Amino acid sequence: MRNWNMFGIGTLLSVALMIVVGCGGGGAPKATPVPATYAISGVIAGLTTPGLVLQNNDGDNLTVSANATSFTFATQITSGGAYSVTVLTQPNGENCTISSGNGMASANVSSVSIKCVVAYRIGGSIFGLSGSGLVLQDNGGNNLTVSANAGLYAFVFPGAVPTAGVPYIITVLTNPTGMTCTVENPIGTATANVVNANVSCESQSSVAFTIGGTVSGISGAGLVLQNQAGINDDDLLPISANGSFTFSGSIALNGSYNVSVLSQPPGRSCSVANGSGTATANVTNVSVVCVGEWTWIGGNSAVGSGGAQPGVYGTLGTAAVANVPGGRQQALTWVDASGKTWLFGGYGEDSTGTGFGGQLNDLWRFDPSLGTAGEWTWMGGSNITPASISFGAAGEPGTYGQQGITAATNIPGGREQVSSWLDASGNLWLFGGEGIDTNGTTGQLSDLWKFDPKQGSAGEWTWMGGSSSVPGLFAGQPGVYGAQGTPAPTNIPGGRYGAASWIDGSGNFWMFGGSGSDVNGSQNSTAYLNDLWEYVPSATGDTGEWTWMGGSTFGNQSGVYGTLGMPDASNIPSGRDAAAVWKDAAGNFWMFGGIGLDANGNQGYLNDLWKYTPSATGDTGEWTWMGGNSTVPQANGGQSGVYGSLGTPAAGNIPGGRYSASSWTDASGNFWLFGGSGYDSIGVTGYLDDLWKYTPGASGEAGQWTWMGGSNFVGRSGGQIGIYGMLGVVGLNNPGGRFGASSWVDPKGGLWMFGGDGYDATGAQGNLNDLWKFQP
Repeated sequence: MRNWNMFGIGTLLSVALMIVVGCGGGGAPKATPVPATYAISGVIAGLTTPGLVLQNNDGDNLTVSANATSFTFATQITSGGAYSVTVLTQPNGENCTISSGNGMASANVSSVSIKCVVAYRIGGSIFGLSGSGLVLQDNGGNNLTVSANAGLYAFVFPGAVPTAGVPYIITVLTNPTGMTCTVENPIGTATANVVNANVSCESQSSVAFTIGGTVSGISGAGLVLQNQAGINDDDLLPISANGSFTFSGSIALNGSYNVSVLSQPPGRSCSVANGSGTATANVTNVSVVCVGEWTWIGGNSAVGSGGAQPGVYGTLGTAAVANVPGGRQQALTWVDASGKTWLFGGYGEDSTGTGFGGQLNDLWRFDPSLGTAGEWTWMGGSNITPASISFGAAGEPGTYGQQGITAATNIPGGREQVSSWLDASGNLWLFGGEGIDTNGTTGQLSDLWKFDPKQGSAGEWTWMGGSSSVPGLFAGQPGVYGAQGTPAPTNIPGGRYGAASWIDGSGNFWMFGGSGSDVNGSQNSTAYLNDLWEYVPSATGDTGEWTWMGGSTFGNQSGVYGTLGMPDASNIPSGRDAAAVWKDAAGNFWMFGGIGLDANGNQGYLNDLWKYTPSATGDTGEWTWMGGNSTVPQANGGQSGVYGSLGTPAAGNIPGGRYSASSWTDASGNFWLFGGSGYDSIGVTGYLDDLWKYTPGASGEAGQWTWMGGSNFVGRSGGQIGIYGMLGVVGLNNPGGRFGASSWVDPKGGLWMFGGDGYDATGAQGNLNDLWKFQP
């Protein structure tokens, strides 16, 4: 007991002491400060109707009356707290957007701004809906889930209504469970609220099948398909990507379907195959293939009364909207490092428009960034083709200067069908062509030139080798071949035009064939050549050396084709000119067609496809016959084209025999081919307007051809007329049949074409000066 009493007394004393110490100083306890709060408010512009409901932080609903110009939420935000102002309900017939609606409150907030504009509602009534799962779309997006048993629906157009109204396309994205819904009046342009895009739903039959397939060739939104049949009337399907598709509606057993293109995507033309039939199972083979479209960029849609439009040269060195080269064929074009296109020569019309054409030596530059559709600048050469002094073609003689010395006065004579290369420094090199020598005589030239666009104010020419003259009218200097595979300063190909040319990965120039002079010259006749040459430019910029790498020193040789798809040292294409060429990613050279000799020595329009693989060690490489025919059906004839289905590649497809087609290589390594003079699908010869794409195999093996546009018939009286449409507007346009048009690829992958000998918009034939662009 004693110990317990002692513990209790001690404890009481300790508690008392703690109380005294805790109350030291005699002051009252300090109160916790109350946090500051701030109002969230802002201004409103354009609100004219009731119905606007705002929220802050997903709550604190605030109904705003019509014509209000400001608002303040009832609940304030604690200092440092977040605020987020949003629209819960849009006002009647308007759409409101918020700016500066989020932040942290450190003072009263009055910077929130709400702008309301007129907006139409797109909707209608819903009939027969008894289940959940219905999802509608407007313009391929803006999904709207419709609740079960709903009687109405509406999208709100989010933005100011343009003067022309609001385009809409209402589609069914997902059907409700066990039902199929379709839209009545699904497409239109709203100039007021739309209330008649009605949705009707009905139960699916016990057996129902879907309708679908694949789409290829599109690069973005805009394609809308329609299935027009029975319950699926106006069953619309927007598509924005390549691949498979399936309509939302179903077809009863033995029900009919009919798939068509309702709306074309921008810059593409889509067609449907296997689009109609009777459903006895799910349909998956509908094929929609989309191809690119042409745009008429500039120049004339008519050749004019003289058979060619004269050039409008303007002031030398000055770009102008009105400038345009005269109508011409077989001109040289190339693209410089800045994306500007250069054009030189060709056969056609000068500035006077009074002659009958001549060999031109004018130099032009086209800048696509100037004006609304690009502008031409006359950069050099003559704007007049003087009459011939030797009973040959009209044209300006060449001014050669001193070999190897650049000069502002140097200029090649007028010419066409030259071979050309673009070196790593951006210099253009050209060899030969049919043209005018230094004495004013027409013949097959063998001169080598270099053009440096960086020299002077407009670029300067240098005569780098070969002869400045031809030995006689329409003749050419003989070739000096030397030993095969051995370079020598005295080697030089004979004069020629229409030779094929490539540049290899080391910057060396290669040239094959053409029409011209063999080792014996061409005083008496011009030969189809099949000799292969390599030119290695000097590392110091001096004249390099030519090497005869293969083929014959004599003209008019038949082709040695070997086995299709098998390279062989003995293979060699036949003599020819005006073939189409490209180079693949592996460095192989490819060549298609031209006019020349077949495997049996018969002359005709060729459609054979060849690949040349240069040797890695610098020795002679090997040719491989990759496709097409080794023979023509009769002398001076050609094989017909096998077109297949538009936009669909196939192993059996092959363009008909032709020469002087336009060609391009796109960024993916596909080879493109347009027109030329040759044979259509039924064996008729004329000026072609068909567009083809060849995709080689991934490892360099044979690929497949795809007919991409234009007609598979020559038609009319020698060629299809041009369909120009509106200047600068992409559409269902197509250049008329032609050969000898100039072609190039811009830095963005667009395929361009200028002029050629062909048919205008009226059906007249002549040398054209129209400018076209095709976007693959």
